[in-house]
Amino acid sequence: MWQRAEELGFDHAWTYDHLAWRSLAEGPWFGAIPTLSAAALATSRIRLGPLVTSPNYRHPVPLAKELITLDDVSIGRLTLGIGAGGEGWDASVLGQKPWSPAERSERFAEFVELLDVLLREPETTYDGRWYSAERARTYPGCVQQPRIPFAVAAAGPRGMRLAATHAETWVTTGDRAGGGPVAVGDQVKRLEDACRAAGRDPSTIGRLVLTGPELDAGLESAEAFAETVGRYADMGITDFVVHWPRSSEPYAGDVATFERIITGFDR
Repeated sequence: MWQRAEELGFDHAWTYDHLAWRSLAEGPWFGAIPTLSAAALATSRIRLGPLVTSPNYRHPVPLAKELITLDDVSIGRLTLGIGAGGEGWDASVLGQKPWSPAERSERFAEFVELLDVLLREPETTYDGRWYSAERARTYPGCVQQPRIPFAVAAAGPRGMRLAATHAETWVTTGDRAGGGPVAVGDQVKRLEDACRAAGRDPSTIGRLVLTGPELDAGLESAEAFAETVGRYADMGITDFVVHWPRSSEPYAGDVATFERIITGFDR
């Protein structure tokens, strides 16, 4: 499937980074980093990454080591999708109680900040409230310099500030309260405000929409897909991500129809 995605002309392909996920928790589910390593060896052009990884069960130091390895295996085709995480399986799988929204936000900020340093510097010492590192080595460093690009998922004010400060791309899955593209348009305005507040030109950050539970991909027909993508492009969205069709829910669909829509789409 990774090879076919590359053949179809996709610019990037992703996998979720969870230990278990929703209704699929009792079925096959492989680790994100080994899966992406296999995908990197099976492809040559397409960019790859987790969409998204989170602090729920990861620490920045070992994650940074895995990421520089994956960046090397892919010869510089890795993008790190990163988010604060949710309250599902991953939030308590290590035996901890799910964090409060405030703690989750604080951990996410430290997680991103420490990863940023670890992936830029060969040796890092960091003493934070939630995460620490003592002379953590990340030799030989990233293939991509100054580090692997970040795609930061954010909706709230603090997350938007993190994206404006650290991200090459901002990620949204929409608004859980609904609103569809209208809500995304409002988020884009808040992102641009956060960029200006951080002294950054808003045009320098990519904007990625991940369709799914909150946002319809428009894959019922070629016309619907073109209209959907066009609507987001008009509001400044640069990247539009859809799910590869599965034989059963979630995201059930016919692969042949999916491929006809994708190959017929005028980029």
